[in-house]
Amino acid sequence: MTGRPEVLFPLFGSLEGLDGIGPKTAKLFKGLDVETPRDLLFVLPHSGIDRRLRSSVREVVPPEVATVEVEVGNHLPPRQKGRPYRVLVRDASQEFQLVFFHARGDYLQKLLPGGQRRLVSGRVEMFDGVYQMAHPDHVLRPDEAATLPSWEPVYPLTAGVTQRMVQRAMADALVRAPALAEWIDPAQKARMGWSDWADALRAAHAPTSGADLAPSASPRQRLAYDELFAHQLTLAIARATARKAPGVITRGDGHLLRKILDSLPYAPTGAQTRSIAEITADMGAETRMNRLLQGDVGSGKTLVAMAALLTAVEAGGQGALMAPTEILALQHLDALAPLAASAGVRVALLTGRDKGRERARKLGDLAGGMIDILIGTHALFQREVEFRDLRLAVIDEQHRFGVAQRMALGEKGAAVDVLVMTATPIPRSLALAQYGDMDVSLLDEKPPGRQPVVTSLASTERLDEVVEHLRRAVTEGRQAYWVCPLVEESETVSLTAAQARFEYLRARLGEAVGLVHGQLLPADKDAAMARFVAGETRILVATTVIEVGVNVPNATIMVIERAESFGLAQLHQLRGRVGRGSGASTCLMLYDPPLGETAARRLKLMRDTEDGFRISDEDLAIRGAGDVIGTAQSGLPKFRLADVERQTSLMQIAQSDARKLLHDDPTLQSPRGQAARVLLWLMEQDKAIRLMRIG
Repeated sequence: MTGRPEVLFPLFGSLEGLDGIGPKTAKLFKGLDVETPRDLLFVLPHSGIDRRLRSSVREVVPPEVATVEVEVGNHLPPRQKGRPYRVLVRDASQEFQLVFFHARGDYLQKLLPGGQRRLVSGRVEMFDGVYQMAHPDHVLRPDEAATLPSWEPVYPLTAGVTQRMVQRAMADALVRAPALAEWIDPAQKARMGWSDWADALRAAHAPTSGADLAPSASPRQRLAYDELFAHQLTLAIARATARKAPGVITRGDGHLLRKILDSLPYAPTGAQTRSIAEITADMGAETRMNRLLQGDVGSGKTLVAMAALLTAVEAGGQGALMAPTEILALQHLDALAPLAASAGVRVALLTGRDKGRERARKLGDLAGGMIDILIGTHALFQREVEFRDLRLAVIDEQHRFGVAQRMALGEKGAAVDVLVMTATPIPRSLALAQYGDMDVSLLDEKPPGRQPVVTSLASTERLDEVVEHLRRAVTEGRQAYWVCPLVEESETVSLTAAQARFEYLRARLGEAVGLVHGQLLPADKDAAMARFVAGETRILVATTVIEVGVNVPNATIMVIERAESFGLAQLHQLRGRVGRGSGASTCLMLYDPPLGETAARRLKLMRDTEDGFRISDEDLAIRGAGDVIGTAQSGLPKFRLADVERQTSLMQIAQSDARKLLHDDPTLQSPRGQAARVLLWLMEQDKAIRLMRIG
C-alpha cells in the first residue's frame, strides 16, 4: 500500500459538493479546522436541544425550547417601522405569539398560512404574562414531523457558519463514511462493548440525551480510542524503527562509576540504582537507547546522568550533555566537575560564547578524544562540532525538544544512545502522548540529606512582617530568593515590578540585595547569579529566570510574590530551588486577597504536598493538557476526538495494544495489520507508514 487506500477517497475529497457547501462556504469552514469530509466528521456535537413533541408550551418552564403542533391564526404586521411582525397561534391548550423582526410579510404568509396546522420548535419566553416564540428554529408541515430529531445535536461554530449548514453537510458526510475493517483487538472491543467504526461515528452524531455527549459514552470512547491508538501506533513504529537502526554496544566495567560512588557522602537511592541499571543495560544492548529519565525536583538526576556518561567513557567513547540555556550548562559543569575530577575524567564546556582560538582548541581536543564529556547548549550540535567517538547524548529539560530534534540528534554519532532528563513531572497520560516512543526511568524517591521544604501562605498585607523575618535570616547567614511575577504580558511592566521590589528591599535591607531579570545581557545575568552563588548578595530579587535548575545550597528561603498568578508546575519548580542544602528550608507564597476558587485550590495543594506527580495530575485536572506543558512548544499532538484529561486510561491501553500489535506483526501485513494501516491513513499519520518503508 503505497498511497492512501481507495476506501478512504470519499473522506479526503473537497468539502464542496457536500449538501449546501459551495466554494465560499468551504472557505468559512476552515475556521473550524475543517477542509475535508473526514475533518467534518471529526467535529462532534458539544451539546444538544430537546426537540421532543409536547402538547403545549405550558409543559416547559420559560425560557426553554419547546416543540408543539399549532393552528395558525391571524397575522399582525407591524404598525410602524422597526416593530416586530407577530403571528397568533394556538396549541392544544394555550394561545401564544410567534415573533419575527425584519421579516417580509409575503414570506411569512407562505410559511405560516392562516387556518393551517404547523409544527413549530424554538425558544419559548414569557413577556407580560404572554407566551412568545421569537424566530422559531423550525417550522414544518405535520407530514414533515419525522424529519425533526427528538434530540438535536449542537455543533461548535465559526464566523459565517450556522448550525443548519453544519447539520446539512454532516448528514451528507455521514452517508460517505465507509465500513472499514476492524483494527481494534477483538477481545478489547468485546470487553468494552464497542460498535464498528462507522456505526460509532453515526451514533456520536445522533445523541439522544446529554449522557451521549460525555467522554465516557460508548461511541465517543471508541472514536477517541481509535485516535489514541493511531497516535501510539505511530510512536511505536518510530520506536521500532529507531531500535532497528544498529546501535553500538557500550559496556563499561564500572571502575569510574565506583570511584564516584565512593567519593559521595551518601549511598544512592533505590530509584537511582534502578535507573542506572536500566540505562547501562540499554547502552550495552545492540539497539539504540531512547530513554526518558523523569525525576521530580531534587530527586538526583545529575548522579544518574553522570553514571550514564561514565559508562560511555569506560567503554572508550565520549558523552555529551546538552542544556537549554547557558546558565544551566554552567550549572551542570559545576555539578559534574567535582564528580569527574574524583574519577579522573576530562570535562569541557562549549557554548555560543566560545569564539576564535579558544573554540578551535576545544573542537580540536574533542575530535582528538582529549575531552571525555562535553557539556553545552544546542551549540553542541552544530555542523563543525565533531566527536572522536560519541556514544551517548544526554538532553536536559526535554519539553523544549520535540521528536524531530531527537531524531536529528541521533545523526551526530554512528548510533548515539539518547537519554532525556526532565524535571517536570508530567502526568502519566501526557507522558505517553508526548514520549510514547521512549522507555521511561522514574526517580520517585528523594536522596538522603534533602530537607523537606515547609510551605506557608500569607497575604501581601503582611509584607512588613515578611521583610523583618528576612532581615533576621540574613543576619544568621542564610540566603533567599524573592520571585516577582511577570505582570501582564509586558516585559517592561514586569521589569518595573521587579525593579520596584528590588529598590524597596534595598532601602530596607541594604547592599545585600541583588536583582536578575530577563532583560539583562547574558553576561550581566551570569554576574548577578555568580555574586549570589558566592554569597556576596544574600537576597536575589528575580523574575522567573531562576525557574529551572539553579543550584545554591545555602539558599533556604523562597518568597514567591503574587503566587496566585503562577501555575502549579511553575510554583513547584520555583520551590525546588530551595531545600538543596542541609539547612531547613521554607517557601512563602504571598498572595493578593481575595483569592479566587481555583487559585485557592492551587495554593492549598502546594502547601499540602511536595509530590510533583500528584501536583501535575491536579494541574492537568485544573488547567487542561495544552496549558500544562504549553502546547506551542511541547510537541504534544492536537487530538480532535480524544480528551487526554478525561480518557487517561484509554491512552495506556492504546500504548500497550499498539506495541503488542507491532510485536506480533512488525510489518502490519496480517488482516488486522492492514486495517491498522487504513487507520493510520484515516488519522493522517501516514508519516508512520513512510517510516516503516524506510525501516
